[in-house]
Amino acid sequence: MIALIIDDNAIARSTLQELASQIKGVVVACECGNALDAYNYLQDNPVDLLLLDIEMPGMSGLELIKNLGTKRPVIIFTTSKKEYAVEAFELNVADYLVKPITPGRFIQAIEKVRQILDSNKEEMRWENDEFIFIRDSNIVRRLKLEEILYAEAMGDYVKIFTAKKFFAIHVPLRVLEERLPAARFLRIHRSYMVAIDKIDTLQDGAVLIGDKSLPVADAYRKVLNKRMNVL
Repeated sequence: MIALIIDDNAIARSTLQELASQIKGVVVACECGNALDAYNYLQDNPVDLLLLDIEMPGMSGLELIKNLGTKRPVIIFTTSKKEYAVEAFELNVADYLVKPITPGRFIQAIEKVRQILDSNKEEMRWENDEFIFIRDSNIVRRLKLEEILYAEAMGDYVKIFTAKKFFAIHVPLRVLEERLPAARFLRIHRSYMVAIDKIDTLQDGAVLIGDKSLPVADAYRKVLNKRMNVL
């Protein structure tokens, strides 16, 4: 579980770092002293969990969540103020911790996050590497790998496109990337994965699959060229 700590108080950040370091499987990737720095960090560095203060100079923690929209990690608020609890839970956060935070209460909150993350992963499973089971609304469907053209991240959801339609599943793109066979599928952008054998052309920083043009980020271009055996 990769976490980001966001708090304008250095002592509070240090306390959260110490609490997190004592829990197996929790890694703090970065600390931010304000919400704007956190917003910019999250554009290129996906994490699983935000340990987020509310009252901060400039952008508040509540405003940060709203600006992230549906494209956001799981949230635990860590604040000295009780009065924001109702508004916080309306934003579907995992937990609301009031400072000073005890180790026992922190562990309870982390376990809630684990359950949420595990639930997301369980919405997909493999069988024989030839098809994937996905939860589309309230229906579990079998989707053949050969039918998948590409996948697009849409916040907490991923759209999986076939020639005829798309399916929206409630998992991050990185989870889909972990489950799809690397020999057949490749990440080309923070928001896109493609089936390599469905690529028609590669030109001007984009791939064409059917009539759909998908951007290729600079960080992925070299790997894509190699996987396509470009001469």
